[in-house]
Amino acid sequence: METVITFLFLLLYLLRLDARLRFLFWPLAVLSFIIFICYIASLAASFMMAPLLEFLLALFLFFAYASKLNEKFKGVHWPLADFLRCVTAAIIYFAISIAAVSKYSDGASKAAGVFGFAATIVFAIDFYITFNDLVTFLKQGSSDSPEGHKTEDEDSDSDSD
Repeated sequence: METVITFLFLLLYLLRLDARLRFLFWPLAVLSFIIFICYIASLAASFMMAPLLEFLLALFLFFAYASKLNEKFKGVHWPLADFLRCVTAAIIYFAISIAAVSKYSDGASKAAGVFGFAATIVFAIDFYITFNDLVTFLKQGSSDSPEGHKTEDEDSDSDSD
């Protein structure tokens, strides 16, 4: 286990990721993994797919940013993908946490629900930060596009003159 953690820190050092990714990736990935393990051990095992998918999606976006795929593939709106991931994860974690805490009485389900509420808060923080990045990205994109500067006459489809 120590070798895995050391390898991950070495990977972070070699990739030299920005502070936002280092700050928010680890709580999100660790919480998703812990919630996944709790749901496996609980009676609410039907909820285990959501944390697993979120963990895998977080890993994919982490490695996409780490390998600079966002700079190579300009057609994909990376801030929008990260924004949608945060919004859907916060909503889904909140919903399954309420269901796990209220419906199931075993300790693992209660623990998964509590960790799910914590993950909802962390995803909400990430949602706020990502929303600011998305607004900056969209403002930057709208000022470069010449299509946004059409006049009303150019935009009309009327054939009558």
